[in-house]
This record gives sequence, structure tokens and C-alpha cells, in this order.
Amino acid sequence: MDENEKQQALLRMLPGVDHVLELAKPDLFLKNIPKSVLVRCIRSAVENFRKAILDGDPDVTESDLADSVFLENVKNSVHAAVRPNLRQLINATGVVVHTNLGRSLLAVDAVENILTIASRYSNLEFDLSKGVRGSRYSIVEDILCEVSGAESAMVVNNNAGAVLLCLDTVAQGKKVIVSRGELIEIGGSFRIPDVMAKSGGILKEVGTTNRTHLKDYENAVENDTGLLLKVHTSNYSVVGFTAEVSLKALVDLGKKYKIPVMEDLGSGTFIDFSRYGLIKEPTVQESVAAGADLITFSGDKLLGGPQAGIIVGKQEILNKIKTNPMTRALRIDKLTLAALELTLHHYRDPEKAIDSIPTLRMLTLPFDYIEAQAKQLVAALENIGDSRLKIQLVNITSAAGGGALPLLNLPSKGVGIKIKGISPNAMERHLRENTPPIIGRIEEDVFIMDLRTIQDDEFVAIKDAFEHILNLN
Repeated sequence: MDENEKQQALLRMLPGVDHVLELAKPDLFLKNIPKSVLVRCIRSAVENFRKAILDGDPDVTESDLADSVFLENVKNSVHAAVRPNLRQLINATGVVVHTNLGRSLLAVDAVENILTIASRYSNLEFDLSKGVRGSRYSIVEDILCEVSGAESAMVVNNNAGAVLLCLDTVAQGKKVIVSRGELIEIGGSFRIPDVMAKSGGILKEVGTTNRTHLKDYENAVENDTGLLLKVHTSNYSVVGFTAEVSLKALVDLGKKYKIPVMEDLGSGTFIDFSRYGLIKEPTVQESVAAGADLITFSGDKLLGGPQAGIIVGKQEILNKIKTNPMTRALRIDKLTLAALELTLHHYRDPEKAIDSIPTLRMLTLPFDYIEAQAKQLVAALENIGDSRLKIQLVNITSAAGGGALPLLNLPSKGVGIKIKGISPNAMERHLRENTPPIIGRIEEDVFIMDLRTIQDDEFVAIKDAFEHILNLN
């Protein structure tokens, strides 16, 4: 039989949809699958095999098209089709606020409050004391003012939205003075100049990339100047021959010319990390005390809460922002509010916040604790008892991530893995496709898992994943 005849024979073996549906009837798993999903997976399997056959794929044989094997192929497709696309995974990268892996983990009570609010009606926009319609912004305003010291506050969907809303309200059609060294780009190629252009503000750059002085701002002030903007470069740092104007000096200049001052803190924090041996990061409280009219920052970075854009500042300006029609497009939802409110409550006691908010806890974990956890994971993997598995403890550095604390290298301990006969890249792929997926890093041909970001209850899943890889090979 020549190749063409083999190809035609294989094509004739491709089953029809109705035939596979009959094969699927006794299967308990497939019995509970919506017919539309099952039919789509069957058709997809048939088309995939047809294409492979026509392309001359030598790996397709008659045994692949046997009823039992073909049905198993369909079942695998169905499993993938009904599994959620957004899935839990194990972060073994050592990057605490990992943007690609969901940023901050929420505190336990914040998660519980989401469940409570999601499963019942709530007073989202109902004033219980007056019995009339209320504002969702009031849910967290008091606690934000209490913790930050600000006169007023509101929250929108993310920090880019917060910046956009503030600029649109305060500086539409007016010049906004910004240092060239602060025209940052954040994730996804969103740049401060682009956000400003959308807001209707007119960018006025002053100074140079590495040095900007107070006189640069003052010389740029004109009759149509609407805002002095300071942007904290939380996702990078310029070192060496540098100079920047303090927020307090900028506030004094703003008062002199009756121009409001806004600071975009980016990641934003209520905790002075230098008290825990880490790099100093400006706190929201310090910016409020310096007299800024508006301060914006994120909820899901160093704050350790859900995605949100938080605005605090002077009440007169916040009142104008709250009535801006754009707030409707940027408003925060009830589940985010539920998580954010409980996260903010922890900041009433900063020492307890370090222990109860996962992001803060991971950033401040003692090296000795991480090392002890790494040794426990090594022992668990050694219990697999496979001589092909080579395990070692390695000294590595973790990162804060999330565009925060760019110069911070956190000493950490990792577990390095080699498997005889399996390349590090193949191991990485197997772990990425595992349930749950395990995301680590490869350094010098070794797959490494950083214990700083691995949770205590994830060791069993990691051991099971490596046992599965070894059993496959």
C-alpha cells in the first residue's frame, strides 16, 4: 500500500459525530457535559486528525482512530473546554507582586467578605442611616481618610483611571507641569503623556531626565497652568548625578501661584518599609502631610489589596472629581470594595497588617524562615525516592514586583531541580501544564523554585507534580 492509499484509508476511518456521541453515552463524565460542548470537541478532534493525515503526519496511525482511543482524545478536549481559563497556580518565581500571576494575594478576611457580599444583597448604594440612596464611594472613604490623614477620598477601577480622572477634572485644557525624569511608562506600554493627552491636559515638560530643579517648575508657570504634577518613579530608579524637587517644595510653589499639586505614587504604600530593613518608599501619609492636593495610588501592589485606583486629598477638589461624569465609566464594583475595605481595616494596626496581608508578609519574611521552608520542600521531594531527581538548595534573590521597589533585592532560598534525561525547558513546560500549574525560573540549566512566594500548603502539590513528571518518562 503506497502513501496515498494509506492516507485514504486513514481518512475513511475518521468517525462521524453521531458515532462518537453514541460511544460517549455510557461515559459518566461525558454524560454531564452540555451536548453543544461535546459536539464541538468531537468536530475539533475529527478536523485535527484530518489535517494531520492530509499533512502526512507519520505519528497518526490506525490505532489513534480506534473508538476507545478517539473517545479518550475527545474527553481530553472536553476537560480543557470546561475547565476555567482563570486558574489557581503556584508562584515559585520569587516575584511577590507578580503582574502576570495576579499581583497581590488577599487577606483571608477580605476573601471571606467577598463571598459574603457576592452571595447576598448589600448596601452598595443605600444609606442605611437615612433610608435613601447613597454613594458607593462612601464605603471606604472614612477608613481611607483615617489611615492616610487626608480630608477626602474615593476609589475607581485602577490607578491609571484615577490619574485620568484627576487630570480630566482639574486640568482639562490647561498646562500640566511635569519633570522629564518622571514621564514614566507603566505596564502594557501605557505612558503618562498618553494618559494626559486623553484627559485633555496639556503636557509641559521641565528639567532633564536626571536633574530637575524648583526654578524649572517656576519658570514654566503661565496663566494657563492648571496643575503641578509629581510622579513617583516606583518602577525604576535613576541613580548617580541626579536632582529632583521634593513634594513639599512643589506644594509651597503651588500655594504661591494658587496652582493645585498632585502626586501619582504609582504602587503606593501605608507602610514605611525601611523599618523592616527594606528600601525606603514614600508613604501615602507622608504625601498627605506634605500638603498635596491630590494623591493617587494602586490598591493591588504594595497595599496588598484588590485592583483599584485610590484618590486621597483635599475635599474641595475631591468633591469636583466625584461629580465628573467620567466616574461612571471608571467606578469600582462591589466585590472590589468588599475586599478593599477589609484590607484597609488591617492598616489601623500596621504591625498586625504585616502578618495578615500576604504581600506584606512575603516581603518581610526572615531569611531563616525561608531557608527552613526550603529544607522542608527538599525533604519532601527526596521522599519520592527516584535517583534521576537531583535536588539542591540555592541562594537567590527575590523581587517585590508590580513596578515597585525596583532596587530591592531580597535574599532568599530556592530549591534547584535537575532530572536526568529531562531538559530544564521540558521540565518547565510539564510544570506549567500541571494542575495546578507551577511557575518557576531557569538559571544555569537548573529549574529553581523560590520559597518566598510558595505558600505553606502547596508542598504536596509540588511533590505530586514531580512524581507525575517522573512517571511519564
